[in-house]
Amino acid sequence: MKNEMPAATTSFQPLSFPPSHFAKLAPRSYLHAHLSSPNGRRPSGRPPSEPRNPSINTGSLTHCHGSAVVRSGDTAVVCGIRCEILNAADVVDHKPATKSEDLRRRYGGASTRLDTTELDRRKRARTEDAEEMAHLDLLVPNVELSTGCSPSYLPGAPPSEEAQSLSHRVLTLLRTSQLLSMDDLRIWYHPPSSDTTLSNLPPEAPSIDPTSMSLDVPNEPPSEDAEENIPKPEVKAYWTLHITLLVLSLSGPPFPTLWIALLAALRNTRLPKARWDADNQSVLCSPLTSDAQTLTMNGLPIAATYGVFDSEKDGAGLVSSVQDVGSGKQRRRWILADPDGFEDSCCEEEVTVVVREAERGGVEVVKIEKEGGGFVGKEEMKELVAEAGKRWREWRGLVEGHR
Repeated sequence: MKNEMPAATTSFQPLSFPPSHFAKLAPRSYLHAHLSSPNGRRPSGRPPSEPRNPSINTGSLTHCHGSAVVRSGDTAVVCGIRCEILNAADVVDHKPATKSEDLRRRYGGASTRLDTTELDRRKRARTEDAEEMAHLDLLVPNVELSTGCSPSYLPGAPPSEEAQSLSHRVLTLLRTSQLLSMDDLRIWYHPPSSDTTLSNLPPEAPSIDPTSMSLDVPNEPPSEDAEENIPKPEVKAYWTLHITLLVLSLSGPPFPTLWIALLAALRNTRLPKARWDADNQSVLCSPLTSDAQTLTMNGLPIAATYGVFDSEKDGAGLVSSVQDVGSGKQRRRWILADPDGFEDSCCEEEVTVVVREAERGGVEVVKIEKEGGGFVGKEEMKELVAEAGKRWREWRGLVEGHR
């Protein structure tokens, strides 16, 4: 009798994927599953309102006047600032400013506009500084998305539209925020005073009566010819800031990290002490680092980006829910602060808020940019501005702690 072999039993294992594969196969469902879980956290472990904390290192580039390396999550940016001299004689239709005109413009005096407070005068001076910088093109930012920073950027490709758009956004915010002062970028020529100037004064001079010790001042003021013959300081050149922002690694919207790197590099910038040499008709710079000066910055505007994830796009179920008229379903949406690359690919709407400290206290909005979608309205925008104000208070100390 033959021994019969027992039939082999086959056990079936359930099909399963690791989280990384599931995120690639169904990214929106993967993100929605995390956000709708009881803890409501993202795949990275952050709550929806928590941004990534950046790390800053300044002075990393030797051959730049100012530099900074900033890393925020998987986004890394290097910023280098190189200062070049622009001669006033090379500017078309240049109108040289004198020291007296600059002081009168800033601190009152003859003006076509009546300013009632010191705050109004400072605002007017900053506006005129921004207009002069734009006219002379003294700020030249350039954003480069390096090869390998993201799978989307292949080697040998020309500058992308995103890089050009980011360069324009950085330049626009530099001008809108009125971040820098023209006082730091002007190179003055101070003519030497000579005794010949005294001979041009009117012949009348104050005389002292030794008995009464009274001072007899002539009734006629000095002539206009005498004032014109007195040499006045004059602007002969300007500093031009060439700003290069290189994105080494990209994950999520790059603009907030680009802007923080720029702020840190500007605070690290040292302008050499420069003077105009009348004999050589050129600018001479001091080689001593102790003579270098820092840039005066008008506050520290901080940019914060938010993405809106709409679960309705893939038929699923936010911080906020809206009842669809006629369908009876609720659409749930999450507003994600500082989204990374994976979260940004799932968001349909993006809002960037730039805030800084107001001169009268509190926080003021410098600029708001919005792209795509229609969920963020007036009330949501107020909440985003408040959240951006909290981030400004947290990151101001981080940026100010690096020179």
